Amino acid sequence: MSLRSSSGNPVTGKPAGGTADRRLVPRKRKNFLGPQPLGLLFSAPYVIYVLAVLAFPLGYAVYISFHDFFFTAPRVKVDRPFVGFENYITVLSDPAVQRSFLNIGVFLIINVPLTVGLSLLLANALNRVTRLKTFFRLSYYVPYVTASVAVVGVWLFLFQGNGLINTLLGPLAPAPSWLVNSWLAMPTVALYVTWKQLGFFILLYLAALQNIPDELYESASVDGGNKWVQFWNITVPGVRPASVLVTLLATITGANLFTEPYLLTGGGGPDGASASPVFIMYQRGLLQGNPDVAAALGVVLVIGVLLIALIQKRLVGGKED
Repeated sequence: MSLRSSSGNPVTGKPAGGTADRRLVPRKRKNFLGPQPLGLLFSAPYVIYVLAVLAFPLGYAVYISFHDFFFTAPRVKVDRPFVGFENYITVLSDPAVQRSFLNIGVFLIINVPLTVGLSLLLANALNRVTRLKTFFRLSYYVPYVTASVAVVGVWLFLFQGNGLINTLLGPLAPAPSWLVNSWLAMPTVALYVTWKQLGFFILLYLAALQNIPDELYESASVDGGNKWVQFWNITVPGVRPASVLVTLLATITGANLFTEPYLLTGGGGPDGASASPVFIMYQRGLLQGNPDVAAALGVVLVIGVLLIALIQKRLVGGKED
């Protein structure tokens, strides 16, 4: 049975229709802060942190890169004229800077595929371990949380001229040795960084593997799929978001490379073969007193990382849902 109004029209809970009736309904005011204004309150500390620690220094670096900037004593006002792209031209025409970007290219070619491949394989293996699971996970994670100065000593013991690796290789050992060889210095640094940060990326992949339903592996096993088929068709697509994150973080690590070559090779040696752009920034900005040139190099580095990250997301990330 339907209810009817005094006019005989059925009562539907909606306005009877017509422009005149809609005018009687009060318009709902749009909240300027959005549907969840409380979310802005919770995200405010992080927004302030990003603005203070990242956005402001980056903007100030862009300002410095376009001026003839130099350090002075506090409260001393000097003229710093606008020089346009002069600092960028100086940076891009510097052979040491060009060599540093080539070194980072070598680093990324070795480090990123090794990091992604080894992290995924070891995480997949650790995910199937039933005994001593905590011990194995902790063993891979220890180098990541250990200070670089401490673990560098291990690699110096292994790869220096009279180290363990050369002793085992005997006459097959490279001459000059690994860390003083212009061809082998940066690949050795790349292997060291891969080993040191492997534990962190394994944890990322272990978290991603927990989101893959076991029913998929059971169905594939019933259909006759072996372990390799299950890994390639279920595991690899299932951890694709984690792969994008690992690839991006490994790339950023390469772009920010400073401590490892500084400690292993004594500061960019031999002949600049292990110098990174950040190390050149340290030289130009702090040691040589050219912060404007260093700032221009930093801006170029940020733009390069953003372009590489965009290309990686297109290639590895696939289509978003």
